[in-house]
Amino acid sequence: MVEVKKIDSANSLVTAQIDKNELQKEEDKIAKELSKKVKISGFRPGKVPVKVVKKMYGEQIKQDAIRNLIQKVLDEAASKIEGKMIADPEVVKFEDNGDKIDVEIKIYTTPEINLDESYKECVPEVTLPEVSDEEVEEELKKIAESMNETKVSSKETLEKGDIAVINFKGFIDGKPMENGSGEDYPLEIGSGQFIPGFEEQLIGMKVGEKRKIKVTFPENYGAKEIAGKEAEFEVELQEIQEKVPAKIDDNLAKKYLNNENATLEELKNYIKDSILQSKKAQTFAPLKEKILECLVEKYDIDLPEAIVQKELNLIVNEEAAKLSPAELKELQENEEKLKEFMDKFKEGAKNRVKLTFIIDALAKKEGVDVSDDELYQVIYYEALLQGQNPQEVIKYYQENNLLPVLKMQLIQEKLLNKLLEEKVKGE
Repeated sequence: MVEVKKIDSANSLVTAQIDKNELQKEEDKIAKELSKKVKISGFRPGKVPVKVVKKMYGEQIKQDAIRNLIQKVLDEAASKIEGKMIADPEVVKFEDNGDKIDVEIKIYTTPEINLDESYKECVPEVTLPEVSDEEVEEELKKIAESMNETKVSSKETLEKGDIAVINFKGFIDGKPMENGSGEDYPLEIGSGQFIPGFEEQLIGMKVGEKRKIKVTFPENYGAKEIAGKEAEFEVELQEIQEKVPAKIDDNLAKKYLNNENATLEELKNYIKDSILQSKKAQTFAPLKEKILECLVEKYDIDLPEAIVQKELNLIVNEEAAKLSPAELKELQENEEKLKEFMDKFKEGAKNRVKLTFIIDALAKKEGVDVSDDELYQVIYYEALLQGQNPQEVIKYYQENNLLPVLKMQLIQEKLLNKLLEEKVKGE
């Protein structure tokens, strides 16, 4: 008979007795099936005697039989288990008792969480900083500068900030450098685009002037064959250009917003909203941590022991990686020290697991979710920002089962933003 004893809403104990005859029957069944498949020298395929199979694969057959019977116990217990199982069951007892085998299995399920409206007490009222006209104008100027054009300058001599259009040839030990020459090359003076000291030596040149420039390549220069070596460049200034910021008008708005019907006023509103969103993110960030701390403190819920242990192991491994080899060796050789080390992180592990369940329940209550499209968009965007192949990053997340973790992080962020948005004064 199978019984289920509820320890709490997240942990249950299944008890059962398995008749040894049942175990023997299961072993015979597995051995018979195996005899049809295995290939053993001296016997025709599918004609291997069962007793030979048992002799060769006895331990494996026994373990498979035990697994099958334990699964039968779990299947029978399933209808009596409340909640959704969220971790592998753990056999804590498998004891021979004469003609019976006593079995105890721990089951871990999603805990009961009774969320009343008091969670809203954790969310403070928010006053957002205003966006001034000066801030909008300043950002507008930056946009105009970023979309500047160049024109031939009437200046007599080259100054910092100008664009020098140059011909140049580089030499090391009197020999031409490989890939060390160029024609009509536009170089912004002060941009740091060339080797240190190169651009500064061009200042004061006149159009048509030729000048020899000496520089030393940095020791950590990418091309090792010339790293740390002195070089001489023959440079001729072809033209001086200067940057002209784009006009702040409707045309700028059309280009920046990529919309033929855009106006300057729409661009200003777009800038204002962008600044506001940035300020909102800065204002929300410290409040989110306080909300999470409050939620953990406010709700007391049962936690699945296996999930807490898994989280504890993760934290301990992360912290152990920070230790010196000597400290790590001491932990490995001293059980008492290891226990002390692990005990330091138990509360943190419990709180992290607790928070996961609370956030999941709150998200359902608030109607917050993250679709697969949103999930992949975030991965795609982050991969592009870091210069990585989005498809390879997505594959990495899939193969390492990281998508559920990322999804929960995004749900948490979305939920906290929603709760805070509702507390913004004046909205």
